[in-house]
Amino acid sequence: MAVIALGGLIIVIAYIWLGGLVFARGTCIPIDKYVTGEAYANCNDTSMKLQPPSPEHPFGTDTIGRDILARTIYGGQISLSIGIFAALVEVIVGVFVGAIAGYFGRWVDDVLMRITEAMLIIPQLFLLIVLAKALGGIVPEMNILGRTLSGSVIVIILVIGFTSWMYLARIVRANVLSLKELDYISASRALGVSDARIIFKHLLPNTIAPIIVSATLGVSGAILSEAYVSFLGVGVQNPTASWGNMLDSAVKYIQTAPWLWFFPGLLILLTVLCINFIGDGLRDALDPRSTRHI
Repeated sequence: MAVIALGGLIIVIAYIWLGGLVFARGTCIPIDKYVTGEAYANCNDTSMKLQPPSPEHPFGTDTIGRDILARTIYGGQISLSIGIFAALVEVIVGVFVGAIAGYFGRWVDDVLMRITEAMLIIPQLFLLIVLAKALGGIVPEMNILGRTLSGSVIVIILVIGFTSWMYLARIVRANVLSLKELDYISASRALGVSDARIIFKHLLPNTIAPIIVSATLGVSGAILSEAYVSFLGVGVQNPTASWGNMLDSAVKYIQTAPWLWFFPGLLILLTVLCINFIGDGLRDALDPRSTRHI
């Protein structure tokens, strides 16, 4: 299943990163100009609003005449980017806190673990909604690689990343606590090896399996979290598209225009399922005690 899921994820990634070169192009009637890329995805022709799937618009059009196919492509880029960068923040913070707490122990461990436990009781979704609403309009838009990103994208990445690292930190801490008592770590200390070198050269490489699995599953969790808040209208803001805010605009048309929610919802489902299957496969493959290797 992990191999099949990997193939499915590659297809999704190819669709959202290469599909724009093929599908996101056409004449924008309101400005009477041939446009490509995100400009086509944001082109609204109200005379074509709520059109069902057709050869001209394979996924149909939305409430203001924008092409759903093009918006799923560029919305997917935002959703997947949020998942990857939020997971990266999660891994950096979780590995740092867990490694420091487990290696130095004593009062350092006590302080960092109390902070970790305090963070665990903060409801992530509530905090994400509040901060995305409060800061999303304050952070200015940014232009990255030709993409105009609303400030809400950066806020969502940081909030998800800084509220998801606690479980990884506890896993890394537990591994470091057991590894630092082994003979080769004692020999390294006796030879005068620095603490930083012991942590990054000897301990973390032997903790890489849970880190990789956690990072993989963190991507799918971040994609779902972004979809939650965007569906509630406080996540990624227009003109930036995401699969989540596409679902938000489809709420009033669930029965009358099902293509509005079907295609972005299907892409969220497929992406999250594929990533979860890959994470499960990596956990089995990287576990030296797994019986599946026999």
